[in-house]
Amino acid sequence: MTILGMQTVPGQKIRISVPVPGSAPCEAILLCGQKPGKTLVISAGVHGCEYVGILAAQRLRRELDLSRLCGQIILLPLINPNGFYHAERQIMPEDGKNLNREFPGKADGTYTQRLAAGIEQYIFPEADFLIDLHSGDWFESLTPLVFFPIAAGDTVERAARDAASCLSVPLRVASTARNGLYSRAAQLGIPSLLLERGCRAAWSEAELRAELEDLYRLMAHLGMLEESAVRTTQREIRQAVYEEASCRGFWYPQVQAGAQLCVGQCLGFLTDAEGRMLCEYRAAFDGIVLYHTVILGVQEGDPLIAYGRT
Repeated sequence: MTILGMQTVPGQKIRISVPVPGSAPCEAILLCGQKPGKTLVISAGVHGCEYVGILAAQRLRRELDLSRLCGQIILLPLINPNGFYHAERQIMPEDGKNLNREFPGKADGTYTQRLAAGIEQYIFPEADFLIDLHSGDWFESLTPLVFFPIAAGDTVERAARDAASCLSVPLRVASTARNGLYSRAAQLGIPSLLLERGCRAAWSEAELRAELEDLYRLMAHLGMLEESAVRTTQREIRQAVYEEASCRGFWYPQVQAGAQLCVGQCLGFLTDAEGRMLCEYRAAFDGIVLYHTVILGVQEGDPLIAYGRT
């Protein structure tokens, strides 16, 4: 089998390059199992300060026993290295754009748009399944969750939901997003997930081990490991609200990630520099807080808080 011009060699780890139009290629690692099977794409580091997924990709690269693996993994361990080393907030320093807002990309666009185009052209066609690893960035508090697509057809939705139900996070969230890395893959018919664990540019060994365990669970679910898949108890969030700042101001959240909400409960409010109330945000229904912004100063359109219900 040939992937990106490289012949797969059972039991070997092969460094490969993902072409980016008009620029240096993106690094990837091909992990080749001893037996034939599906191709799983695992991406991490789309946002440079979301560390749990980045570390999990590193650890998986080192520790995965390829003699147990059926199929192959295309690992994109750090898609945004400059964002990582410069501790940038969700953007790529090359052009100040958020990769998760640029799919399907443009081959003649800015660097981020060209990178998106390269991933779509060279990585997506190889994938039987894709999982994109994220965390809450340094300005976010988050409860562990997994997003699965519901705007890409019943077949993709069922496959993605079934896979999500095997992960150990307490919440799986139905998503209608279309332009992120995983959601664009879903639009192209590839069952895909976005896994979120960790926040505030922090990580722990326990979070790292939980992330790795979820990757192994996913491989078992896909038949890439000869062991039984695990099912967990999760709440499925079918409706979510994503509040954004209506104007520039000081943001004061009044709830914590994972908190249960009652309809009408105050989620947070914005004031001006003199402390005058600008806007108050209240829950439209009973639900649970998925994540919220922890920074004090926000611009119009910045994300503030997300909550959902079953």
